[in-house]
Amino acid sequence: MVYSAAVKKDDPELLRAKELNIPIIERGTFLGMLTKAFKNTICISGTHGKTTTTSMIALCFLEACKDPTVQVGAYLKQLDGNYRVGTSEYFIIEACEYVESYLKLFPRAEVILNIDNDHLDYFGTLDNIVKSFGNYVKLIPDNGLLVINWDDSNCRQITKNTSAKVLTYAIENQNANFVARNITFNNNGFPTFDVYYNNNFYKTISLSIPGKHNVMNALAAIAVCFDYGLEKEDIKNALFKYTGAHRRFEYKGNFNGVNIYDDYGHHPTEILATANALKQKKYNKSWVIFQPHTYSRTKSLLNDFANVLTNFDNIIVTDIYAARETNTYNISAKDLVDKIKANGHDAIYISDFADIVEYIKKHAKENDIVLTLGAGNVTKIGPMLVE
Repeated sequence: MVYSAAVKKDDPELLRAKELNIPIIERGTFLGMLTKAFKNTICISGTHGKTTTTSMIALCFLEACKDPTVQVGAYLKQLDGNYRVGTSEYFIIEACEYVESYLKLFPRAEVILNIDNDHLDYFGTLDNIVKSFGNYVKLIPDNGLLVINWDDSNCRQITKNTSAKVLTYAIENQNANFVARNITFNNNGFPTFDVYYNNNFYKTISLSIPGKHNVMNALAAIAVCFDYGLEKEDIKNALFKYTGAHRRFEYKGNFNGVNIYDDYGHHPTEILATANALKQKKYNKSWVIFQPHTYSRTKSLLNDFANVLTNFDNIIVTDIYAARETNTYNISAKDLVDKIKANGHDAIYISDFADIVEYIKKHAKENDIVLTLGAGNVTKIGPMLVE
């Protein structure tokens, strides 16, 4: 029986399995055993962008006929699921830092996209998170590969923890190995950019997903694929074909000329990236329906949430999605609304999803964009609006 870190010790199925002497193993440990079975496990980690970058790398390897095994954290239509079993020695896997489960893996290559202040209920401080990623980097063998974000100061300080090959990527830091220049956006907010490798032109890349943050994700994917000898044309074609994973700025449909999107963003940095991607699109007014995820995250990052949500014209906040927690933090969605109002921006609290749908139907106008945002069940509202 395999159980995830979110499953409590008193779970009835877990207790029954123990009674029946069924072997029990935690998901991270089990995944580690699987990664050990492959000569080339490529682990994609970081606080934000793991699913997108894992998907990009997987599609590049598929385009190049490398037949990889893939494990990704969301539904990917090209896989018709969130995994595929290949016959090669390549295993492309999303590696999560929560409860340090990534320390149980056996990577040959690691991608670290960024290091930010998330999962503070476990890590306590950002310093502890940086130290944990430092330990994670030590897992790479000397003949392995580290691909790392050179625009991220937390990432830069952990490269000393490995003697493996290091490839860096950036937009701001022009001395990185892979750099994006001449970034432009079309009306959908989809970027086109020139990639330079060690200051030499490499390839012009166009994406079919919005936002500057996805230029960074694409650079990470390109660096990995370059080191593994994939052809430029295969990389370019695969990245253009990638239209996003489930719940990553996903278009859900429209009603009365109002376009509905859904996004998994549940950390201030992710929300800001999504808001900036939204601003590259052409629209009238923006609406966000935000569902905070976990009491601990809402409490510790309340000010940051209030600040980033003001990037939207209209803000609706619904109840906190508890996930694995009970509310011992004395925090509610109304506290977030009050904080936004204190920042001089209007926001409203609506608990019931049906009431939110009615409010949006009544107030949203043609060419507006509505975004449902959060890692919980807020994703149900988009289809309700479309229907």
